[in-house]
Amino acid sequence: MEEVKYSLHALDMMAERRIEKKWAELAVAEPERVEEREDGTRHYIRAVEERGGRYLRVVLNPTTKPKAVITVFFDRRLERKK
Repeated sequence: MEEVKYSLHALDMMAERRIEKKWAELAVAEPERVEEREDGTRHYIRAVEERGGRYLRVVLNPTTKPKAVITVFFDRRLERKK
């Protein structure tokens, strides 16, 4: 995976939501879906089997060097992978 840095907000959210760094790294390295947003962010989405197939969304700013993870969360809008 290419180098990324984590914002303090992202690290706080990962701790609060019990999201492992390896899950975020896997979502960025091998996403099931990538969404480009008008605000310039890129959203990487991948199901996490260890969490019952819930979809993890990793929001990244691709214009910084290294790229910056802005936030990470399980997206309740997406149905769990069966």
